[in-house]
Amino acid sequence: MVSSRPRAAALLERLPSAPGFWRSPVRGVPFTAVLGLVLLAGITLLFVTGLLSYAAYNPDLAPVNDKTPDKGLLGFYLFPWPTSPHWLYRLTQGLHVTVGIVLVPVLLAKLWSVVPRLFTLPPARSLAHALERISLLLLVGGALFEFVTGLLNIQLEYLFPGSFYPLHFYGAWVFFAAFLAHAALRTPQAVRALRTGGLNGPVPGDVLESPAPAAPTLSRRGALALVGAGSLVLLVTSVGRSFDGPLRRLAVLTPRGAAEPGSGPNGFQINKTAAAVGITTADTGEGWWLTVSGPAGVLRFSREQLLAMEQHSAALPIACVEGWSTSDQWWRGVRLRDLAALAGYPDRPPGVMVESLQRSGPFRRAALRDNQVRDPRSLLALRVNGEDLSPDHGYPARIIVPAAPGVLNTKWVARLTFGEL
Repeated sequence: MVSSRPRAAALLERLPSAPGFWRSPVRGVPFTAVLGLVLLAGITLLFVTGLLSYAAYNPDLAPVNDKTPDKGLLGFYLFPWPTSPHWLYRLTQGLHVTVGIVLVPVLLAKLWSVVPRLFTLPPARSLAHALERISLLLLVGGALFEFVTGLLNIQLEYLFPGSFYPLHFYGAWVFFAAFLAHAALRTPQAVRALRTGGLNGPVPGDVLESPAPAAPTLSRRGALALVGAGSLVLLVTSVGRSFDGPLRRLAVLTPRGAAEPGSGPNGFQINKTAAAVGITTADTGEGWWLTVSGPAGVLRFSREQLLAMEQHSAALPIACVEGWSTSDQWWRGVRLRDLAALAGYPDRPPGVMVESLQRSGPFRRAALRDNQVRDPRSLLALRVNGEDLSPDHGYPARIIVPAAPGVLNTKWVARLTFGEL
């Protein structure tokens, strides 16, 4: 009778928990260390620029903008978002999204490089080891959650209307806490490993190196080059959505890439069309009035009356949370601070609540801070690039504010309420 023990031993050797199961010669502490150091810099940048994006939305200004309720101690980073330089949000959010996309191959390679550790038996050798495994679970799960939800929001805009912001926000705190703990434990080891043996040299006690590696088909340098090439491809095919010209035409993997949506003065990128939010010509025709409220009472203005007021111009971009932006467009209209003066605030304008005609979709109402209203470049725009606004760009009137996220530049404006928000 054949003993079952050899069969059981042979079966165990074929399981992912067996040391000899993972045979790639590329795996090893030096390879993982390089990827980890890249992620340390990149994810830190993502976290900082992500917090800046939440600050730009003015989440402590009014509930209408606040998509992360009950912040508590997590609201320590909030501050009045500035209006200068006017390209600030275009830079910070462009970096946030572009770096996030470019890091995808690095993250996947890092997870591949440490996957044998996820199957190590026993699952926990001590309480400290159990806590380390739990932190790794939070780290891997948090990374996948943050990157997947972020990429989905870029590609399928408004997929999580009203819920993406708290999901991504709180998920980022959980992930980054685990990431910091892991970095504090592993970064010194990674630096020592690279200093000791370089990329290909032996590292004493290398727990990631296979005890029985297969014949090499790719060196570690080659594997890193492959990861870098993947990141470069993603960079070239996505970064152009923040620029005009040839770079935008190369951005074929992200929305707002490739060709411009039209030609002429109104031919630049659009975040949402009039049809998508239920705006019709009946809403924006001769029956349209702008209602302005404040201490002076309720005032109403037709588009002709607004055009008869003193007109001002400003060259400002549109920059959205999905990372795309336009170059500076030449907007012309009535300054918000002049409308605030008509509403009863001639000296120091307060914030304003802006309401749109749109019938569906997020940010039908948005609040702007007092510093945004006071900036002379903040306009109720009536024209762009020398021509009336098109319906998709907000005709008959839209908000344009320097350094503000695109969704706060409300289109199809129906009402402005100055004062308490």
